[in-house]
Amino acid sequence: MTNLSTHYMGIPLRNPIIIGSSSLVNDLNMLKKLEEAGAAAVVYKSLFEEQIHLESIQMEDEMTEFSDRNAEMGNIFPKLQHAGPQEYLLNLRKAKSQLGIPLIASLNCIYTKTWLEYAKLIEKTGVDGLELNFYAVPRDFDSEAKTIEDQQVALLRAVKKVVSIPVSIKLSPFYTNVLNLISRMDKAGANGFVLFNRLFEPDINIEDMKHSSPFNLSHEGDGRLAIRYAGILFDKVEGSVCSNTGIYGGNDVVKMLLAGADCVQIVSTIYKHKPEYIATMLSDIETWMKAHKFGSVDEFKGLLSRKNTANPYIYKRAQYIEILMSGEEVLKKHLTI
Repeated sequence: MTNLSTHYMGIPLRNPIIIGSSSLVNDLNMLKKLEEAGAAAVVYKSLFEEQIHLESIQMEDEMTEFSDRNAEMGNIFPKLQHAGPQEYLLNLRKAKSQLGIPLIASLNCIYTKTWLEYAKLIEKTGVDGLELNFYAVPRDFDSEAKTIEDQQVALLRAVKKVVSIPVSIKLSPFYTNVLNLISRMDKAGANGFVLFNRLFEPDINIEDMKHSSPFNLSHEGDGRLAIRYAGILFDKVEGSVCSNTGIYGGNDVVKMLLAGADCVQIVSTIYKHKPEYIATMLSDIETWMKAHKFGSVDEFKGLLSRKNTANPYIYKRAQYIEILMSGEEVLKKHLTI
């Protein structure tokens, strides 16, 4: 009988499939469907400090819209304040009480003080782990890469000091040397890494000449970058590696595990195929394992990592170099002419 169990951040998982942070998990009924379909864990939708600030400003504007009409109207209603993270924390507690599988919270803040405050509040809800949603979208020409990375490493250290639950880092690939940053964060105590965050990308409608905000689902094949880094990181860091983006079927999960990932996070495939598809993915993984006579995930995890592959250059641009240095026949093999 095949054993699909694995570990993430020290948390035992019954299989490698985690539901990533998304709007899917806001519905308690959906959470139960995901669990019943076979999901091993769930990452709850991120708490964004920026969103709380925007909601607070909007509420203040709505409450004071007519306050200057006359002297009396400003005193009719009591002063109200935005509840801050309380609604999120309440929903997190509800989700935790409903699930029998691990629940991981996700957090993104602006200020160091808030990172620490919210992390401590989240831990009190009883969640099994915390995912720090780190990203830095360049907004000016003066911020240096080292400054941004130093700030993120310092934030990780600070959060680790105030919580006892395991902490993972969700990163984008847009760092000068993401391997160096992961190594620094690993030494700073990160228990896991989610590779990679899929950032919002604006689009432009050329007919009405306006910006648009398309729904940002991944596509099949988008996981190759995650394969590269899972393969390079295998057995090089203490923290777990969780591959993310472009994982649509059981075969995609197998690829990530062969490269060296401990588990995966999926979202887009659930939007497209519904929660029940998790069972199909797990069945496909088991079928592949039986065909190749593997009894457990640990038996094949990392078999095709950089550490274990026969070709040490496979995780570099060896194929590209081959094309440049070869003749027309090799070009025809790789390109449609």
